[in-house]
Amino acid sequence: MKVLYIRTSTIEQNSERQKQNKDETYKIIEDKCSGAIPFFEREGGKKILELTEKGVVDEIIVHEIDRLGRNLLDILKTIAFFNTKKVNIEFKKQGLRTLNEDGSENDISKMVISILGVVAEMERKMIRERQLEGIAIAKANGRYKGRNKGTKENPLDFLNKEKNKKALDYLSKGYKQIEVAKIIGLHPNTISKINRIRLQLT
Repeated sequence: MKVLYIRTSTIEQNSERQKQNKDETYKIIEDKCSGAIPFFEREGGKKILELTEKGVVDEIIVHEIDRLGRNLLDILKTIAFFNTKKVNIEFKKQGLRTLNEDGSENDISKMVISILGVVAEMERKMIRERQLEGIAIAKANGRYKGRNKGTKENPLDFLNKEKNKKALDYLSKGYKQIEVAKIIGLHPNTISKINRIRLQLT
């Protein structure tokens, strides 16, 4: 069985781009979730795992690498698992296959996937560094107000929490607060607080 795996975030309602030129024999499995969620913790990922354990999947088609995940370690772990099951993953956009025709691991694809994953992680790291630089500049200019009323937590420590950093990244890219709350899984009030601190630094 060939599985066409599609992932869109909760704000990306249109998944037709990922379905272009689809083979009618594919079984389509779709997730609407953040790419930060590990593959096998997603509902679609769990379905594919179940089918794979039953031995009925021989190939997974994915539009591009970041649909599988946005964390290099999780991507490589996911690919390694399917390699052990002799299930090939084809990334359409990049033209990569994880297994060769004889079922052996495709070393070139593994290298390219690793490089692209590292580049993505470097970009996220630079975004976080720019955020911290912004805080430092705001402090120097007297625009950093410090602790918000009603909390004992330092705003810097608050922003550096893993989920809060992800939320800050989305807000900086122009996503709406309600959208970010759904994607990250945080309460809207928490997102509002993150946004207030963000605005203080701009």
